[in-house]
Amino acid sequence: MHIMKKITFLVTLMAMTFQLSAFSVKPVHTEPKVKASAVMIPVGKKGEAISLYDLSVISKADLERMTGQKMSLPQRLAFKGAQKKLKKSIDEQGYIKSKKLQKYFSNAQQSKGGEFDGTTGFHLGGFALGFLLGLIGVIIAYIINDDKKSNRVKWSWLGFAIWIGILLIAVVL
Repeated sequence: MHIMKKITFLVTLMAMTFQLSAFSVKPVHTEPKVKASAVMIPVGKKGEAISLYDLSVISKADLERMTGQKMSLPQRLAFKGAQKKLKKSIDEQGYIKSKKLQKYFSNAQQSKGGEFDGTTGFHLGGFALGFLLGLIGVIIAYIINDDKKSNRVKWSWLGFAIWIGILLIAVVL
């Protein structure tokens, strides 16, 4: 009887040991921190660029001067809303807090100058803006003024629409 208790105890102990060994600690992969002041976004028709941090604090009048275009009332409202969300996504040290933005802009920095595609065809940057950032990404696509703007805006809307479609499917299921 006493030997039976010892065998049961040993079998239980071995089972627990095997069970615990199945759980291994994996290193956590973190995206590299991206400084908001290092991410440059082209604005205007002359190739000017503004950092993401500066975009989060710039006044409407200064942005209009920089782009050379006056904003309509809906554009001003959209800009202020997007600017408020952008401010919330940057921490006190000036790093991007949003995991989606960090991943997007760290990939952009690793590619050739942050440019993904041409003026026609699939635009990965525009699609990622709409798909990963939603309506804010679409607004950012409108704010960026260069020769690829129309294609970027189109693909940001398509990315946003696909995100909405996936969300609707998830809600229905």
